[in-house]
Amino acid sequence: MKNLLLMSYPLVRTVMLVLVFSAGVLIFNSPALGQVDTFEFDTTEQQERFRQLSNELRCPMCQNTNLSGSTGGVAEDLRREVHRMIMEGMTNAEIEQFMFERYGDFIFYRPRLRAETLLLWFGPLIFLIIGGLVAYSISRRAKSVDETDSHLDSSQQERLQELLHKRS
Repeated sequence: MKNLLLMSYPLVRTVMLVLVFSAGVLIFNSPALGQVDTFEFDTTEQQERFRQLSNELRCPMCQNTNLSGSTGGVAEDLRREVHRMIMEGMTNAEIEQFMFERYGDFIFYRPRLRAETLLLWFGPLIFLIIGGLVAYSISRRAKSVDETDSHLDSSQQERLQELLHKRS
């Protein structure tokens, strides 16, 4: 009996290794099992336009993923819509305008320069300038305090001496 167990040990070990390896493959390759959209185009120019638009448009559901990188249902619908519009002969500007009318500036990674988006475009620069001015004024004030003469007149010196004597 003991001899039988020793002979089957390599077989059990091999089976266990195969099971562990198979489980690892299934667990770590699960993203590869996701759905892939396949769109057919008449020309490579249409395919390039589709890729460009899919990379430039943001998924409204995922919020920080472009259409080509999102697996959300909304992104799938928008990719189908972009494909349809390209195949109908619409220009990139027309497709972007359609998406803007439907989803607003949020759909673009680089929103259009408009009155509503001025703070978004120039806000960081404005805050950088304001921060620089504040830092400059603080350093200028600190320098002026260092440069001023801070001598006590005779009445102030007498008062200081009185306070020091009272304390000791």
